[in-house]
Amino acid sequence: MSADQWVILLAGIVGGALRVGVPFLFVSLGECLTEKSGRINLGLEGVLVLSAMTAFGASYLSGSAWIGVLAAAAAGALLATLHGLLCSLPRVNDIATGIALMLLGTGLAFYLGKPLIQPQAAQLTPIALGGWSDSAAVRAALQVNPLLPLGVVLAGVMAWAFTHTRGGLKVRMAGDSANATRALGYSVNGIRVAATALGGCIAGLGGASLTLFYPGSWNEGISSGQGLIAVALVIFARWNPWRCLMAALLFGGAGAIGPALQSIGIGWGYHLFNIVPYVLTLVILVITCRPGSIVPGSPGELSSQR
Repeated sequence: MSADQWVILLAGIVGGALRVGVPFLFVSLGECLTEKSGRINLGLEGVLVLSAMTAFGASYLSGSAWIGVLAAAAAGALLATLHGLLCSLPRVNDIATGIALMLLGTGLAFYLGKPLIQPQAAQLTPIALGGWSDSAAVRAALQVNPLLPLGVVLAGVMAWAFTHTRGGLKVRMAGDSANATRALGYSVNGIRVAATALGGCIAGLGGASLTLFYPGSWNEGISSGQGLIAVALVIFARWNPWRCLMAALLFGGAGAIGPALQSIGIGWGYHLFNIVPYVLTLVILVITCRPGSIVPGSPGELSSQR
């Protein structure tokens, strides 16, 4: 390959990491917060799909992409709150409830979103990072999602809050020891419902990114399982928000390899490269989820038999 092709390829992968990784970032941060409180939310796939549809519909009806972003966050918070409340009931399993909420969220999105498949909605204005290049391909590749800076700030705020704020310490305590939390007079269910709701709100921003930036349309296969992948991504990141950011960019870059190769005229293996994120997910699960072992950094309540 020529030097220009290498530049276009690298720009495509870096730009793709910044573009494709944004939904992974928000969903993984949301799941990180939820799991830090001692609860697992497999329903985030339904949250992601429902919020993506809600964002597109709100943007289409209002003419404002940012109203769509707010609507997506609200939809994500509502569905996640339902998950948190149901899981607070006696003898209710987090995993089974999460799967049920995933089906509910995707079903609602598919049903309510049928009229939105053809229309076009207002889109988020990209941040241009490729102005230094004379290549149109490089400039196009480096169109950055305006929600990315928000995701980076959220990762920093969460990392700081977990160690320096009263609320963050309560969340960690509820996740590490429910008995100790109750002994200090705090409501374990209250903390977990709040963390689950806020986690769903954050994950909803990932849904808005899908329909209001990339790929920028609504269809029933919009998420491609990214909500479920995020659960593995949080394990890979060891429940650390900054590592969630790095892992999201890694997964985004992996998903961008195929399109980047296509941009320089290499079409063979395109669909093979599209499965790289799923292969990464399987590798992470095989390496980290061994029977009888506890993943370092995992909240104590998640590793206990409840």
